[in-house]
Amino acid sequence: MKKFIGEEIEVLFDKEFVLEKKPPCPDRILWDGEEIIVQTLISSWTDFERKGKLSRNMREKHLARANIKGSWGSGRFFFRVRDTRNRIMTIYYDRAVKKGSDKKGSWHLLTIGQ
Repeated sequence: MKKFIGEEIEVLFDKEFVLEKKPPCPDRILWDGEEIIVQTLISSWTDFERKGKLSRNMREKHLARANIKGSWGSGRFFFRVRDTRNRIMTIYYDRAVKKGSDKKGSWHLLTIGQ
């Protein structure tokens, strides 16, 4: 059974990657005092649709391209993974800027289940 979590998490990578705003699937997840090892990447997808105010601040031509390719500060990278305890989790990286000085996005655990 799948359970909604919706909490921010920390992730760890065994190898460095080039594009900070286009991350690969993490190797480990830190959540609720536990280090979770990602055993298998089941699937991945993106959602670059601009929502709310962000959907109204672009010309229609550019908005259509941004919804496919992404644009600065908007979009999410989703990963469905299986951990070493056979739990299936959906995690995502949100490219949105949280504070003016914090330009990095954030990672979230969306769901967890068996």
